Amino acid sequence: MNRATVETVLITGASSGIGLELAKCFAAEKSNLVLVARSTEALEKLAAELRAQFQIQVVVLTADLAKPESPQWIFDEAGRAGIAVDVLVNNAGFGLQGMFNELPLARQMEILQVNQTALTALTGLFLPGMIQRNRGGILNVGSIAGFQPGPAMALYFASKAYVQSFTEALAAELSDTQLHVSVLCPGPTSTNFGKVARGGKVRRRKLPGMSAEAVAKYGCEKFRSRRVVIVPGWGNKMSVFIVRFIPRSLLRKLVKYFNTQIYNPE
Repeated sequence: MNRATVETVLITGASSGIGLELAKCFAAEKSNLVLVARSTEALEKLAAELRAQFQIQVVVLTADLAKPESPQWIFDEAGRAGIAVDVLVNNAGFGLQGMFNELPLARQMEILQVNQTALTALTGLFLPGMIQRNRGGILNVGSIAGFQPGPAMALYFASKAYVQSFTEALAAELSDTQLHVSVLCPGPTSTNFGKVARGGKVRRRKLPGMSAEAVAKYGCEKFRSRRVVIVPGWGNKMSVFIVRFIPRSLLRKLVKYFNTQIYNPE
Protein backbone atom coordinates (compact mmCIF):
# COMPACT_ATOMS: atom_id res chain seq x y z
CA MET A 1 0.00 0.00 0.00
CA ASN A 2 1.09 3.52 -0.69
CA ARG A 3 1.21 4.84 2.87
CA ALA A 4 1.11 8.39 1.53
CA THR A 5 -2.57 7.70 0.81
CA VAL A 6 -4.80 7.87 3.86
CA GLU A 7 -6.21 4.43 4.57
CA THR A 8 -9.32 3.36 6.43
CA VAL A 9 -9.11 0.56 8.98
CA LEU A 10 -12.19 -1.28 10.28
CA ILE A 11 -11.73 -2.95 13.66
CA THR A 12 -14.24 -5.28 15.31
CA GLY A 13 -14.32 -5.68 19.07
CA ALA A 14 -12.80 -2.21 19.35
CA SER A 15 -14.36 -1.13 22.63
CA SER A 16 -11.85 -2.80 24.95
CA GLY A 17 -8.74 -4.94 25.27
CA ILE A 18 -6.60 -5.72 22.25
CA GLY A 19 -9.14 -4.20 19.85
CA LEU A 20 -9.03 -0.86 21.64
CA GLU A 21 -5.24 -0.86 21.64
CA LEU A 22 -5.13 -1.79 17.96
CA ALA A 23 -7.36 1.20 17.26
CA LYS A 24 -4.84 3.42 19.05
CA CYS A 25 -1.97 1.94 17.04
CA PHE A 26 -3.61 2.54 13.67
CA ALA A 27 -4.77 5.99 14.77
CA ALA A 28 -1.19 6.89 15.65
CA GLU A 29 -0.31 6.08 12.03
CA LYS A 30 -2.98 8.58 10.96
CA SER A 31 -5.31 5.93 9.57
CA ASN A 32 -9.01 6.73 9.54
CA LEU A 33 -11.04 4.24 11.56
CA VAL A 34 -14.35 2.41 11.60
CA LEU A 35 -14.89 1.05 15.11
CA VAL A 36 -17.29 -1.84 15.63
CA ALA A 37 -18.53 -3.32 18.91
CA ARG A 38 -21.70 -3.78 20.97
CA SER A 39 -21.12 -0.84 23.33
CA THR A 40 -22.02 2.46 21.71
CA GLU A 41 -20.95 4.46 24.75
CA ALA A 42 -17.48 2.92 24.91
CA LEU A 43 -16.99 3.31 21.16
CA GLU A 44 -18.06 6.95 21.15
CA LYS A 45 -15.72 7.74 24.03
CA LEU A 46 -12.79 6.10 22.25
CA ALA A 47 -13.70 7.76 18.95
CA ALA A 48 -13.75 11.21 20.56
CA GLU A 49 -10.35 10.64 22.15
CA LEU A 50 -8.78 9.46 18.90
CA ARG A 51 -10.26 12.29 16.84
CA ALA A 52 -8.93 14.86 19.30
CA GLN A 53 -5.49 13.33 19.65
CA PHE A 54 -4.73 12.36 16.05
CA GLN A 55 -7.06 14.53 13.93
CA ILE A 56 -8.44 11.55 12.05
CA GLN A 57 -11.91 10.50 10.93
CA VAL A 58 -13.55 7.89 13.15
CA VAL A 59 -16.91 6.25 12.41
CA VAL A 60 -18.73 4.22 15.06
CA LEU A 61 -20.92 1.24 14.14
CA THR A 62 -22.73 -0.55 16.95
CA ALA A 63 -23.23 -4.21 16.09
CA ASP A 64 -23.37 -7.60 17.80
CA LEU A 65 -21.46 -10.12 15.72
CA ALA A 66 -23.27 -12.96 17.46
CA LYS A 67 -26.20 -12.03 15.21
CA PRO A 68 -25.88 -13.61 11.74
CA GLU A 69 -27.08 -10.49 9.95
CA SER A 70 -24.43 -8.20 11.46
CA PRO A 71 -21.58 -8.66 8.92
CA GLN A 72 -23.82 -7.71 5.99
CA TRP A 73 -25.21 -4.74 7.96
CA ILE A 74 -21.69 -3.50 8.72
CA PHE A 75 -20.68 -3.83 5.07
CA ASP A 76 -23.83 -2.03 3.90
CA GLU A 77 -23.40 0.79 6.42
CA ALA A 78 -19.83 1.35 5.29
CA GLY A 79 -21.02 1.46 1.69
CA ARG A 80 -23.81 3.91 2.47
CA ALA A 81 -21.25 6.18 4.16
CA GLY A 82 -18.98 5.99 1.12
CA ILE A 83 -16.23 4.28 3.10
CA ALA A 84 -13.73 2.09 1.29
CA VAL A 85 -12.21 -0.19 3.91
CA ASP A 86 -8.53 -0.79 3.19
CA VAL A 87 -7.61 -2.86 6.25
CA LEU A 88 -10.00 -5.21 8.03
CA VAL A 89 -9.09 -6.18 11.59
CA ASN A 90 -11.17 -9.13 12.75
CA ASN A 91 -10.54 -8.86 16.47
CA ALA A 92 -13.93 -9.64 18.05
CA GLY A 93 -14.05 -12.98 19.79
CA PHE A 94 -14.81 -14.75 23.05
CA GLY A 95 -14.64 -18.14 24.71
CA LEU A 96 -16.24 -20.16 27.51
CA GLN A 97 -14.44 -22.36 30.00
CA GLY A 98 -16.07 -25.66 30.91
CA MET A 99 -16.92 -29.06 29.50
CA PHE A 100 -18.69 -28.98 26.14
CA ASN A 101 -21.68 -30.99 27.32
CA GLU A 102 -22.12 -28.82 30.45
CA LEU A 103 -22.12 -25.41 28.78
CA PRO A 104 -25.24 -23.88 27.17
CA LEU A 105 -25.27 -24.99 23.56
CA ALA A 106 -26.81 -21.75 22.27
CA ARG A 107 -24.04 -19.69 23.85
CA GLN A 108 -21.39 -22.04 22.46
CA MET A 109 -22.84 -21.66 18.99
CA GLU A 110 -22.35 -17.91 19.41
CA ILE A 111 -18.63 -18.57 19.87
CA LEU A 112 -18.56 -20.09 16.39
CA GLN A 113 -20.71 -17.28 14.99
CA VAL A 114 -18.43 -14.53 16.34
CA ASN A 115 -15.01 -16.19 16.11
CA GLN A 116 -15.46 -17.97 12.77
CA THR A 117 -18.59 -17.16 10.80
CA ALA A 118 -18.63 -13.37 11.24
CA LEU A 119 -14.88 -13.19 10.65
CA THR A 120 -15.26 -15.19 7.43
CA ALA A 121 -18.27 -13.20 6.25
CA LEU A 122 -16.61 -9.82 6.85
CA THR A 123 -13.52 -11.03 5.03
CA GLY A 124 -15.60 -12.24 2.09
CA LEU A 125 -17.52 -8.96 1.92
CA PHE A 126 -14.61 -6.52 2.13
CA LEU A 127 -11.90 -8.50 0.32
CA PRO A 128 -13.15 -7.98 -3.28
CA GLY A 129 -12.81 -4.21 -2.92
CA MET A 130 -9.28 -4.58 -1.56
CA ILE A 131 -8.34 -6.82 -4.46
CA GLN A 132 -9.85 -4.40 -6.96
CA ARG A 133 -7.86 -1.51 -5.47
CA ASN A 134 -4.84 -3.78 -4.91
CA ARG A 135 -4.15 -2.24 -1.52
CA GLY A 136 -4.73 -2.97 2.13
CA GLY A 137 -5.04 -6.25 3.93
CA ILE A 138 -6.56 -8.29 6.72
CA LEU A 139 -5.38 -8.77 10.29
CA ASN A 140 -7.18 -11.60 12.07
CA VAL A 141 -6.74 -12.02 15.80
CA GLY A 142 -6.20 -15.66 16.62
CA SER A 143 -4.50 -17.14 19.68
CA ILE A 144 -1.74 -19.52 20.66
CA ALA A 145 -4.74 -21.70 21.55
CA GLY A 146 -5.06 -22.31 17.81
CA PHE A 147 -1.93 -24.46 17.85
CA GLN A 148 -3.35 -27.14 20.17
CA PRO A 149 -6.54 -28.93 21.21
CA GLY A 150 -8.42 -27.37 24.12
CA PRO A 151 -10.33 -29.69 26.44
CA ALA A 152 -12.63 -27.62 28.69
CA MET A 153 -12.50 -24.79 26.16
CA ALA A 154 -13.09 -26.99 23.15
CA LEU A 155 -14.92 -24.58 20.85
CA TYR A 156 -12.71 -21.59 21.61
CA PHE A 157 -9.50 -23.49 20.82
CA ALA A 158 -11.10 -25.03 17.72
CA SER A 159 -12.33 -21.65 16.51
CA LYS A 160 -8.84 -20.20 16.80
CA ALA A 161 -7.40 -23.17 14.91
CA TYR A 162 -9.83 -22.28 12.14
CA VAL A 163 -8.71 -18.64 12.18
CA GLN A 164 -5.10 -19.77 11.99
CA SER A 165 -5.62 -22.12 9.05
CA PHE A 166 -7.94 -19.77 7.16
CA THR A 167 -5.56 -16.83 7.49
CA GLU A 168 -2.50 -18.74 6.35
CA ALA A 169 -4.36 -20.14 3.36
CA LEU A 170 -5.68 -16.70 2.41
CA ALA A 171 -2.20 -15.20 2.70
CA ALA A 172 -0.90 -17.77 0.22
CA GLU A 173 -3.80 -17.15 -2.18
CA LEU A 174 -3.10 -13.41 -2.17
CA SER A 175 0.69 -13.64 -2.26
CA ASP A 176 0.85 -12.27 -5.82
CA THR A 177 -1.04 -9.09 -4.85
CA GLN A 178 -0.10 -6.03 -2.82
CA LEU A 179 -2.45 -7.13 -0.03
CA HIS A 180 -1.04 -8.64 3.12
CA VAL A 181 -2.87 -11.01 5.43
CA SER A 182 -1.76 -11.81 8.97
CA VAL A 183 -2.94 -13.65 12.06
CA LEU A 184 -2.01 -12.23 15.46
CA CYS A 185 -1.68 -15.03 18.02
CA PRO A 186 -1.43 -13.68 21.56
CA GLY A 187 -1.19 -15.80 24.68
CA PRO A 188 -2.42 -14.76 28.14
CA THR A 189 -3.19 -11.03 27.94
CA SER A 190 -4.51 -8.51 30.44
CA THR A 191 -8.07 -8.09 29.12
CA ASN A 192 -11.61 -9.01 30.18
CA PHE A 193 -11.44 -12.22 28.13
CA GLY A 194 -10.64 -14.53 31.04
CA LYS A 195 -13.31 -13.06 33.31
CA VAL A 196 -15.96 -13.68 30.67
CA ALA A 197 -14.68 -17.14 29.76
CA ARG A 198 -14.49 -18.36 33.37
CA GLY A 199 -17.89 -16.97 34.35
CA GLY A 200 -16.83 -15.41 37.66
CA LYS A 201 -14.01 -17.78 38.54
CA VAL A 202 -10.39 -16.86 39.24
CA ARG A 203 -7.17 -18.77 38.86
CA ARG A 204 -5.37 -20.20 41.88
CA ARG A 205 -2.18 -18.63 40.60
CA LYS A 206 -1.88 -15.68 38.29
CA LEU A 207 -0.59 -16.47 34.83
CA PRO A 208 2.21 -14.34 33.40
CA GLY A 209 0.86 -12.37 30.49
CA MET A 210 1.38 -9.39 28.24
CA SER A 211 -0.47 -6.12 28.29
CA ALA A 212 -3.04 -5.53 25.57
CA GLU A 213 -1.02 -2.48 24.53
CA ALA A 214 2.17 -4.52 24.02
CA VAL A 215 0.30 -7.19 22.03
CA ALA A 216 -1.33 -4.58 19.79
CA LYS A 217 1.86 -2.63 19.12
CA TYR A 218 3.74 -5.79 18.20
CA GLY A 219 0.85 -6.95 16.05
CA CYS A 220 0.67 -3.67 14.13
CA GLU A 221 4.42 -3.58 13.57
CA LYS A 222 4.60 -7.12 12.21
CA PHE A 223 1.45 -6.69 10.14
CA ARG A 224 3.07 -3.72 8.42
CA SER A 225 6.18 -5.82 7.76
CA ARG A 226 3.96 -8.45 6.08
CA ARG A 227 4.57 -11.24 8.57
CA VAL A 228 1.83 -13.86 8.20
CA VAL A 229 1.91 -15.54 11.63
CA ILE A 230 2.52 -13.07 14.44
CA VAL A 231 3.22 -14.44 17.93
CA PRO A 232 4.02 -11.68 20.44
CA GLY A 233 6.30 -12.38 23.41
CA TRP A 234 9.10 -14.88 23.86
CA GLY A 235 7.06 -16.97 26.28
CA ASN A 236 4.31 -17.38 23.71
CA LYS A 237 6.83 -18.13 20.97
CA MET A 238 8.36 -20.87 23.13
CA SER A 239 4.90 -22.29 23.87
CA VAL A 240 4.04 -22.50 20.17
CA PHE A 241 7.43 -24.10 19.43
CA ILE A 242 7.32 -26.66 22.23
CA VAL A 243 3.84 -28.04 21.48
CA ARG A 244 5.19 -29.36 18.18
CA PHE A 245 7.25 -31.93 20.10
CA ILE A 246 4.74 -32.99 22.75
CA PRO A 247 2.77 -36.16 21.92
CA ARG A 248 -0.83 -35.21 21.22
CA SER A 249 -2.11 -37.64 23.87
CA LEU A 250 -0.01 -35.89 26.51
CA LEU A 251 -0.81 -32.44 25.18
CA ARG A 252 -4.54 -33.07 25.55
CA LYS A 253 -4.04 -34.09 29.19
CA LEU A 254 -1.90 -31.06 29.95
CA VAL A 255 -4.36 -28.60 28.42
CA LYS A 256 -7.29 -30.28 30.16
CA TYR A 257 -5.51 -29.96 33.52
CA PHE A 258 -4.66 -26.35 32.80
CA ASN A 259 -8.23 -25.49 31.86
CA THR A 260 -9.98 -27.34 34.70
CA GLN A 261 -7.75 -27.49 37.75
CA ILE A 262 -6.10 -24.13 38.27
CA TYR A 263 -9.02 -21.87 39.02
CA ASN A 264 -11.50 -21.63 41.88
CA PRO A 265 -14.85 -19.90 42.37
CA GLU A 266 -14.49 -16.36 43.69
